[in-house]
Amino acid sequence: MRRVIALWVIAASLCACHRQVRIVGCSTEAIVVDASADSIQDRDYLLALAPIKEVMEREMSEQLGYAPERLWVGGPECPLLNWATDALWDAAKRLSPKPVDIAIVNMGGMRCEWPAGPITRQSVFELMPFDNRLVVLTLTGSDILDLCESFAKYGGQGVAGMRVTAVDGKLADVTIGGKPVNSKTDYTVATSDYLSGGADHMDALTRYSELWNSDCLIRELYLDAVQSQDTIRARVDKRMNLL
Repeated sequence: MRRVIALWVIAASLCACHRQVRIVGCSTEAIVVDASADSIQDRDYLLALAPIKEVMEREMSEQLGYAPERLWVGGPECPLLNWATDALWDAAKRLSPKPVDIAIVNMGGMRCEWPAGPITRQSVFELMPFDNRLVVLTLTGSDILDLCESFAKYGGQGVAGMRVTAVDGKLADVTIGGKPVNSKTDYTVATSDYLSGGADHMDALTRYSELWNSDCLIRELYLDAVQSQDTIRARVDKRMNLL
């Protein structure tokens, strides 16, 4: 009983000491971070970092390939997205333990374009700065068609091994390997682990029955593709035909 009374006294004391707090005003100040802040740099730190910086800059500026023409980015289909999707598909077919029917890359994953001229290691890092990995999913044809409905609605994505046609945001035709998609057939899809979680309105990708993880960074696969191809060419070929 004494313990109950003691607890009640402590609770009452805490409530009595509590005061309501309210905001009576606020202010903000913009602090510009520009060259004027150079004077506060840690010179010793910069000197210690200089040798590492020199090595990295030399490695990143290494030319891996060459683009005769500008590889631009834009929806619903563009040369650089087509190249990236084809490169991912080629890598998946080489690495996967089972055949790979198609590949999908999101437009938002293209973080730069490549101007005509040398393609360096830095060019590839700028294109794919994320540590996304190649995965291969097994989906039904019904899931593939749902996925393509999303492409039609939201303005297209990168595809390889298939063709998508839509009119006024409505899906009209989808083929894989030149044949109409069968809703009851299973298809294998090369993509990123990021998209396998349903990002960029690709919820249908989460309905896979199997997932094979390559543990390979997509950026490394792109680096290999540029080096092996040397001269990088890509074009718009109506694989994502949104009318």
